[in-house]
Amino acid sequence: MLNSQKNIDEKAKDSITLLDEVIIKGNSILGNKFVAKNRTGAAYYLSTNELAEFNYTDINRALNKISGINFYEEDGFGLRPNISIRGTSPERSSKIAIMEDGVLISPAPYSASSAYYFPSIARMNAVEVLKGSSQIQYGPYTTGGAINFVSTEIPNSFKGKISTSYGSFSTGQSHTTFGNSYDNFRYMIEYLNYNSNGFKSLGNNLNTGFDINEITAKLRIEISKKRKTKQSLEFKFHHYDEISNETYLGLTENDFEKNPFLRYPGSEKDKMDADHIQYLLTYELNFSKQFRITSNFYFNGFKRNWYKLDDVVFEESSQKISKVISSPEKYPGHMSILKGDLDLENSLKVKANNRKYISKGIQTKIDYHWYGKNNSFNDLEFGLRVHYDEEDRFQWEDTYNINNSFMSLGVYGDKGSQGNRISSANSIASYVMYKYKNNRFTVSPGIRFESIKLSRDDFGESNPKRDFSNLSSIENKVSVFIPGIGLNYTLSNKLSIFSGIHKGYSPPGSSEGQKAEESINFELGTRFSVNNFNGEVIFYSNNYSNLLGNDLAATGGFGELDPFNAGEALVNGLEILLTSNIIKSAKVKIPFSFSYTLTNAKFLSDFGSTQDIWGEVSDGDRIPYIPQNQLNTSISYETNIFEFNLNANYNGKFSTLADGSAEIPSYFIFDVSFNYNIKKNISLKSKLLNLFNNKYAVSRAPAGLRPGHPFGFYAGVEYNF
Repeated sequence: MLNSQKNIDEKAKDSITLLDEVIIKGNSILGNKFVAKNRTGAAYYLSTNELAEFNYTDINRALNKISGINFYEEDGFGLRPNISIRGTSPERSSKIAIMEDGVLISPAPYSASSAYYFPSIARMNAVEVLKGSSQIQYGPYTTGGAINFVSTEIPNSFKGKISTSYGSFSTGQSHTTFGNSYDNFRYMIEYLNYNSNGFKSLGNNLNTGFDINEITAKLRIEISKKRKTKQSLEFKFHHYDEISNETYLGLTENDFEKNPFLRYPGSEKDKMDADHIQYLLTYELNFSKQFRITSNFYFNGFKRNWYKLDDVVFEESSQKISKVISSPEKYPGHMSILKGDLDLENSLKVKANNRKYISKGIQTKIDYHWYGKNNSFNDLEFGLRVHYDEEDRFQWEDTYNINNSFMSLGVYGDKGSQGNRISSANSIASYVMYKYKNNRFTVSPGIRFESIKLSRDDFGESNPKRDFSNLSSIENKVSVFIPGIGLNYTLSNKLSIFSGIHKGYSPPGSSEGQKAEESINFELGTRFSVNNFNGEVIFYSNNYSNLLGNDLAATGGFGELDPFNAGEALVNGLEILLTSNIIKSAKVKIPFSFSYTLTNAKFLSDFGSTQDIWGEVSDGDRIPYIPQNQLNTSISYETNIFEFNLNANYNGKFSTLADGSAEIPSYFIFDVSFNYNIKKNISLKSKLLNLFNNKYAVSRAPAGLRPGHPFGFYAGVEYNF
């Protein structure tokens, strides 16, 4: 809600004049598009209406329209995305702050930041993206940006929906929400099921898909709604359960050209079994319209066992699958085993990547604003977070035989023999942000402080009872100040410029003395409104003094998660966003959007990285998996009865090794959706993904070429009440 009618009037006549006071819900960052467009740093608010155009279940497709975001796909359904903002390392989205309802949501954001769990876009009300100096409130990763997923909100009155859909590859989705509001009590309950048989083919018609179930419940109590000082408590519970027959094993060049949707028989037993639970308690204390305190008490638990092929053995030579797939001519015997052409006992090593995660803490935000001389607006915000997280590895490796292209268990592995350790992090983070606005000028300086203790206790590969007899421990402590400042100047009702500079930071690993990732980040942009077009153009530059890489199995490494120092790097780019409503009348609307991202990401140091997607690196090499050019455009035709949406996305080619010896070609994908309102509260929804059935590669990681989603048709019905 807006602070005054005067501000409402200003919003109506002025598309870029900075709005002073917007009351944002406690677990949201931006709250609406208008706030996003008027920050002193780059930001984007992906609204409920935008999400509803295609009802995407793949977060990669949903984020396509936002400039500055890079990613590479892995499974074609967006189960485990690899997202980069402004050229950060995209592997497992580990270099950006990922939040749900304002709380860090990665399984262990400090000690093991790889996002093997990722919030489902299908149950989100909005997505908020922060870039540039806008993000220093939301560490510990402050280089590229932050993404906050805003989950389904509690309704103000009795309301709900039931939707179901079905389509290609026996893919189904069921989504139900309902809730109500009383005088001092409100609630919401939500259930989501998403399942598919998958679009890859494995021998004997084995399932290569997944089955995901989620339930969310929210309860809100207004403690003192009618008093001057208002208090409220909101409790959120969320549970996620996933079984997916997903693998790290991709295809060789020749096999991909023949059939990009093939799965080798050697991946028959691969399966992810994951379970996530969240408890979130939010307390809001509003002393007045000018002064409020918001506190979050959170606990996230995640356990998963990704049981997947790791090594192939032929003539007593054991090789990683990534090595075999990248050089099949060197390992013909190993390839024959993977393809099921050679029967051999104890030839396939399947690793149980069994891990448990905990992420818990308390965070508080205090916000106070006031008016000074000449009606200047002042806002002071202070935040504090005390956080603990850990990753507990208890892994083993079983050996399988292969016969007639089918696998059978040979030898059980010893529990803990492939990883028996606990990595943990204790952190205290705080920040202060101040905003001053006087007429056309706004300045927002701020500083963040992080104090982190990272530890690793290794119990040994032959100590399943963890009796401390062979304990090996390492520890690393770091403290850092992260300053930033943003500026905004409104030249007219139709034009403003903004700029910012801040320190980029990513925590190091637990090895003593290891350096953190640090950079100096700058942005300069303009927002404008011309005739019927609104837009923004932003230039940015991230200058790394020390870039960090990670040893991830997801990128062809050994999966130890050990960061390594990669020296200097420079990432600069251009972001363009244009939106328009070509026709806007009482009966017809034709909204249009265009976004373009130019990213130049290069190493400025020489080093070797045999355990990462970077490979051997020389000064001037491009950072892998970051396309130089990306383009997205969409147009819709909307009436009161039906809605037609067309989205076109271009992803430029990118290297998969720093020396450029391997790459993923560019691709252009069209999606179409059609929604028809049968009645006021009943609608039919349909969509066509990859309209022209392009067959394209999206990645060479973790181990071989992987395809994008083929042509798919999905249709369903939604009932609102």
